[in-house]
Amino acid sequence: MKKLIALALLLVSMFYGQANADTQPWKLSTIRPAGTSIDNDLRAFIDEVRTKSNGRINIEIYPNSQLGDYTVVQERIGVGSVEMSCQTISATVDRQLEFLNMPYLVKDWDGIRKNFRMGTPFANWVAERLERQNIKLLAIWPAYFGGVAMAKEPPSPGDPSVKKNLKVRVVPTKSFELLGESQGYLPTPLPLAETFTALQTGIVDGVLGAGAEGYYANFRDVIKYYIAQNTHVEAWPLIINLELFESLSEEDQKILTDAAAAFEEHRFAVAEEDTATNEKKLEDYGVKVIYLTPEELTKCAEAGRELIVPTMRELFGEKTYDSVVNLLQE
Repeated sequence: MKKLIALALLLVSMFYGQANADTQPWKLSTIRPAGTSIDNDLRAFIDEVRTKSNGRINIEIYPNSQLGDYTVVQERIGVGSVEMSCQTISATVDRQLEFLNMPYLVKDWDGIRKNFRMGTPFANWVAERLERQNIKLLAIWPAYFGGVAMAKEPPSPGDPSVKKNLKVRVVPTKSFELLGESQGYLPTPLPLAETFTALQTGIVDGVLGAGAEGYYANFRDVIKYYIAQNTHVEAWPLIINLELFESLSEEDQKILTDAAAAFEEHRFAVAEEDTATNEKKLEDYGVKVIYLTPEELTKCAEAGRELIVPTMRELFGEKTYDSVVNLLQE
């Protein structure tokens, strides 16, 4: 009898343990602090999913890189130890994903709207590349057009032929190293997590690789100038572990994809205006915002492409590079 009771208790314990495991909140990582635009939008997404699934899908957001550097988090999503994220894409595992934020890939917000949203040829290509890492793409959240943030004012910021003799932190990818060089800076590849201290201690004089939103959120206390240069598109994929997504019922899959579509659509409606809002926030905080003329923007873009395109075509192979770029709609 005692053995039967012990067995019954064990089975009950296993049942409730499994039930509790199944109802543990999914972890969703971001690189921005609580209260920022991405944090607010994701919380609305999470609330919609929780409500429409009657609590079956419970997601907990971890802002400000609490789960680690975005490169590590993306790898963890692939293996399932973190369920979701919406942050900078990592090209560590698949170098071709560098195309997602390659400098001067598109020239304006119309280009972003035509290419950086679900269902476009370019977004379908991104989704296919991510599936190779066991990751499902749910939506794309366009954060901003990039620019240059500086602790020191650069000479002739709108003239890429002028040597600035200033070190700027760049994203640790070849295309961003070339971007910094093409604009007259001395590029210094650094992880995002080390950038604030590098600026604070003078290891670098500025940052290239984010935009007004990112600079205001993370670096407003250590920069004095922001050059609105439209260097690159920062677009964050909302992603989930593929096996987890496929394990869901069709009903719950639809709840996730519908909420993700609304999340994406809302951002596209306000993203351009949000960029201007964050530029104003920088100004109000005491950062001098430098706006380039259309002629200067064109000159900077031409200098960037002149250096970046040949190198990236060689790096990826001409056929691969051209096939991806040809997906883009003007």
